Amino acid sequence: MLYNFFRLVIYIPLVFVYIFNSKKREFLKRRFFQDFSFLKNEKKYIWIHCSSVGEVNLSDSLIKKILEKKSENILLSVFTDTGFETAEKKYSANERIKIVYFPLDDYFLIKTILKNIRLKTLIVIETEIWPNLINLCSKVGKVILANGRISDKSFKRDKKIGFILKSLLGEKIDFFCVQTEIDKERFIELGAKKDRVKVTGNLKFDIELENFSEESKENFKNQIYYNGKKIFVCGSTRTGEDEILIESFKKLKNYLLVLVPRHLDRISKLEELVKSQGLTYKKYSELEEGDYQVLIVDKMGVLRKFYSIADVTFVGGTLVNIGGHSLLEPLFYRKTPIFGKYLQNVKDISKEVLKREIGYLAENSEEIYENILKIEKNDLDSKKIEDFFRENQNVAEKILEKI
Repeated sequence: MLYNFFRLVIYIPLVFVYIFNSKKREFLKRRFFQDFSFLKNEKKYIWIHCSSVGEVNLSDSLIKKILEKKSENILLSVFTDTGFETAEKKYSANERIKIVYFPLDDYFLIKTILKNIRLKTLIVIETEIWPNLINLCSKVGKVILANGRISDKSFKRDKKIGFILKSLLGEKIDFFCVQTEIDKERFIELGAKKDRVKVTGNLKFDIELENFSEESKENFKNQIYYNGKKIFVCGSTRTGEDEILIESFKKLKNYLLVLVPRHLDRISKLEELVKSQGLTYKKYSELEEGDYQVLIVDKMGVLRKFYSIADVTFVGGTLVNIGGHSLLEPLFYRKTPIFGKYLQNVKDISKEVLKREIGYLAENSEEIYENILKIEKNDLDSKKIEDFFRENQNVAEKILEKI
């Protein structure tokens, strides 16, 4: 009740935002003014809630397992616009999967959804703990936290509101499938019942990406007019990283730098940065024949294909305090990832990568450059990567047992 009281207070300024800010108006309109009647179906639903692109991709193996082994339909709710677009691209053609924007934990909208569906299970991915969502769904079905994790920063914050979380975690969530023993201990300390928490591993290891033929990769390299250069792909880069990467790139000979920003609203700033460094560039959407030094990727959903043709890869969100994006994607394509020191989101994976010597840590442009030279000299032992994936698979199967 207290939570929803504060939500009502917040709604007052949101009305003014809706009226006077056209960009935010569209954001709010997409979430608060949805028609959920299309969800009506005789079959029961398994509702999977994700935050953004990362969680949507992460849930792919779990969704495939549900479709393969369960008879229920799937309701996939997504918080961000890019996450929604990714979900639409992946699943809009599948009649058993319905996709909606997450209605920002609005009590009445979640009740409306539940009136339109027969819920069997709610699965919240990683850290998507929304009180109204979990509380209302727990009254009509089972609630499972899948791929659960709690970062160091979140744990310190969550302990301060432990009195609020204790009831939610201890009474409303039926089972916790978490990534590590540390996550297990933290959830229990915050209120989860010990017998309801199990370490099932990280869904990221169930990664099933598209394999590209040698012919397809060669054609793609020619499509971007690489002109025989080595290709340095920097994926999911964040503000503050591109400058460091460009500094490393300028020391290299006969390389093409491919910058794939995490958010496309940074494209114009990237153009300004590249021009200020005296480098020639092209945008992926405007490719034409000719020599150039930097390719700025202004399209979603192509990073993995770029990883597949890369000679060197860097994983963003690690040189600045974001916490890191997927290290597994370049590894899937048997590329040695270079990454920075900010690894909160991929802590356990990064430790394993470094331990097995299938990736490099770098804290500045000089160290990135030095690691690139190491990669040029040493052929990666692909068996190490194959062992890495094989030993950590079938996480979706373990979660499915609890549904």
